[in-house]
Amino acid sequence: MSQAPSTTPTSPPLKPTTITTLRQAYLCIFAHYYSGSTLDDRALLVPAFSALTRELQRRGLDQSVASMPALSGDRTADWAAFAAVYTRIEKRLPADPAVRQAIAAATMVGMVDSLNDDHARWQYGPLSQKGSLGFIVSGLQGGGLPDPAAASPMFVTRVKSGSPAETSGVRPGDEVISVNKVPPYINGTLQPGVLDWINSPKSPVTLRLHRPATGRTFTVTLTPPKSTGAGATPPTSSVSATLVDGDIAKVQMPAFASGAADQVLAAIAELRTKATLRGVILDLRGNGGGLGDELSKLLGAWVHGKAYTYFCDADSHCTPLYPDDTALVHLPLTVLTDRSCASACDTFAAAVRDLRLGTLIGTRTAGLVSGPMTQYELEDNSTLALPSAHALQANKEVIATIGVAPHYQEPLTADALSRGKDPAVAKAVALLHRTS
Repeated sequence: MSQAPSTTPTSPPLKPTTITTLRQAYLCIFAHYYSGSTLDDRALLVPAFSALTRELQRRGLDQSVASMPALSGDRTADWAAFAAVYTRIEKRLPADPAVRQAIAAATMVGMVDSLNDDHARWQYGPLSQKGSLGFIVSGLQGGGLPDPAAASPMFVTRVKSGSPAETSGVRPGDEVISVNKVPPYINGTLQPGVLDWINSPKSPVTLRLHRPATGRTFTVTLTPPKSTGAGATPPTSSVSATLVDGDIAKVQMPAFASGAADQVLAAIAELRTKATLRGVILDLRGNGGGLGDELSKLLGAWVHGKAYTYFCDADSHCTPLYPDDTALVHLPLTVLTDRSCASACDTFAAAVRDLRLGTLIGTRTAGLVSGPMTQYELEDNSTLALPSAHALQANKEVIATIGVAPHYQEPLTADALSRGKDPAVAKAVALLHRTS
């Protein structure tokens, strides 16, 4: 096992995931995960074995020898017992490499997922760049994950310019009645398969839509562009800014990507040449996070010398992080948040609230936040990403899995979007007028 480089020009060829790979990951978690030194090995091995047996059952390959061995809590002895049973199971599997890889992968994912940490993940091969239909829907958290707090109706929140969705007439506010004839919610539960069709389409997708502003119901079929075949690219910044109500800077920041903080501050400075600004509306809805350096730089435009987060080890020894000494903006701040505001965006929102830098408007953030993450390369050339610390916010509170509640609840609705209205922006404008 070795620490993976931060950038890999050419991914090495993948090898089969074996019991040796699983052992590497097992030991890597104890050595490098922030609470690894205190983990009970049974908390890893039981979920791993459970995932293994589920995959065997799913493929019709369950075996009488696939019984969990007795575990004592001794990491070395327990691994030996686990590996012995795994090897017996593996010997009875079909010779098909794809089947063996699927069994090993399920076991690995079960072990890593047992950490219940959204920033701990195993990646076998590069993330594929699937064609996008060019629209985003409600009901999602950061990273396009289903939001367990979501409720019907699902509706379009954003449409990318020039995308298949835009050219087919899809507009923000359109309610999604069905995707490939399947309703997004069944008995109040968001269907993961529907999200897969929207987020990772492999073939044409047929949408049945309803437009609240006109009452029109219609059907469109969207064909995703061809995949580039490349690996995942880092988040990119496309900061946009405009004057609202003549003297308020509204800046939309889709990610804490490289250079994004400078772009936000440059946009505010540019608008200051056109008007005497009353305040700033920073729109972080849909911001899935990004780089800690950008977070620190942007916070530094509103506060200096106050810790905005703490990175802590398993023994609660915490290291404070402080904003950069960015030139202060000296303008009142309102921040728009939603359930897709994740990771660095979660932390920014928490800092604004805890340090009283401004007002949060919208809905609760995603709560997908962790400490610094390092990737480790395993012998099959897969990577294991593990946080080396867990994060507490400025008031020493936990927001992972919880998120940050706004001061004012102003959710986007299908009807408002369909009519070109934005309740959160309207509330921000009203508040900035009141405080000026």
